[in-house]
Amino acid sequence: MAPAGLVLLTGASGYVGSRLRATLEARGVRLRCMAREPRLLAPRVAPATEVARGDVLDPASLEPALKDVETAYYLIHSMASGRAFEENDRAAARNFGAAARAAGVRRIIYLGGLGHGPGLSPHLASRQETGRLLRESGVPVIELRASVIIGSGSASFELVRGLVDRLPVMTTPRWVSTEAQPIAIEDVIEYLVQAIDLPEDESRIYEIGGADRSSYRDLMREYAVRRGLRRWFLPLPFLTPRLSSLWLRFVTPLYANVGRELIEGVRNPSVVEDPSALRDFPLKPRGMREAITRALANEDAAMAATRWNDVQASLASPWGGARFGSRLVDSRSLRLDAAPAAAFAAIRRIGGRNGWYHAGWLWRVRGWLDLLAGGPGMRRARRDPEQLLPGDALDWWRVETIEPDRLLRLAAEMRLPGRAWLQYEVEPCAEGGAVIRQTALFDPLGLLGLAYWYALWPVHQYVFSGLLTQIARRAMAAGRER
Repeated sequence: MAPAGLVLLTGASGYVGSRLRATLEARGVRLRCMAREPRLLAPRVAPATEVARGDVLDPASLEPALKDVETAYYLIHSMASGRAFEENDRAAARNFGAAARAAGVRRIIYLGGLGHGPGLSPHLASRQETGRLLRESGVPVIELRASVIIGSGSASFELVRGLVDRLPVMTTPRWVSTEAQPIAIEDVIEYLVQAIDLPEDESRIYEIGGADRSSYRDLMREYAVRRGLRRWFLPLPFLTPRLSSLWLRFVTPLYANVGRELIEGVRNPSVVEDPSALRDFPLKPRGMREAITRALANEDAAMAATRWNDVQASLASPWGGARFGSRLVDSRSLRLDAAPAAAFAAIRRIGGRNGWYHAGWLWRVRGWLDLLAGGPGMRRARRDPEQLLPGDALDWWRVETIEPDRLLRLAAEMRLPGRAWLQYEVEPCAEGGAVIRQTALFDPLGLLGLAYWYALWPVHQYVFSGLLTQIARRAMAAGRER
């Protein structure tokens, strides 16, 4: 699918929008992305993708963004903006619909929320009102009403993750039994892409969900199984969505106001009653188990491909480090007056008989403790004192990835309540020298894993900061000898 007409994507930096943008670019769609701050989005899009300034709350800015557009994706909502989100959503939909009609847009594709009957939560009611207001503009609208979206980074998935990872015993209110039809993020993206090919004759509403009907309790249980966690659920019928939202902020990483509106929406069943999407789209959605499995696998792949030198804004490590999905991240960098090759040489020699350059006695104590726990300890050393290859043992680490003079990624094989990696990146500086970034990543297994990370945080600060300093000193010393 690669329509000849120009496609406008709003919300291109959001959770769904960023994934849709990448898919449309990969399929050769003529694409323009609208953003309030184009300079922030422009470095992230493909070379052929346009970026235009536009703000749905500023009607005058929409005319140039919509010029020559045939299809427009509307992926905007204001839930994170606070109590006025309903008013903002209402004004935004009216402004965009009017501007789209004036610009001659042939279709709007909108992603909303699935729910039925009276008594919808403010969030769901606003999502469905947005679709109605877009249709009232006179531009044909394809509205996809989605159930719970499962994917690393989605609000619903992060709610499940935050609860299950942190709470071995959960008091479950009545709302966790509300029935839904969770849908994988990949299937949501495919529905959005295929909607371009539907006939343009009239507005339509499609209800989309996965292959299984399940509750939030089912999601939490399945997530716990996939993460290897034991969890117990104790029913507590008097804990209302409102009360639940008050303690949600203390146990999950969601912003408090987003979590509150999300929990309020959980009281409404979100199951597909109209199966027309299965008839009109050549798509068979995944089931809940596969969606969760893929979310975790995709997260692993994304983390393995991450270059932390490129992730600057999130690396000012607070107490306990930054958080990416389920991972905790401690990243630090140093610039040095040495060539990248000299910097990487100091990195690739760490461990084994060469030692760990700093706080060697602490490394040895940790190795003895690992041996006592049945792990490999430090006894495996390394195959060669100078060179490393993928798959090599390096004390209690395993070389997962190595790119000469650029990247070394080590996966821990010691006994841990979770999974751990140590990654080094080397980048040349335009004015000479190099930057070394050292990143420790930990994927904690439940509450014990979190307790381990935070208890050892001061020790890790001492060990890893000193290690990076010593790597830099050795690299500069080697450069001077040359």
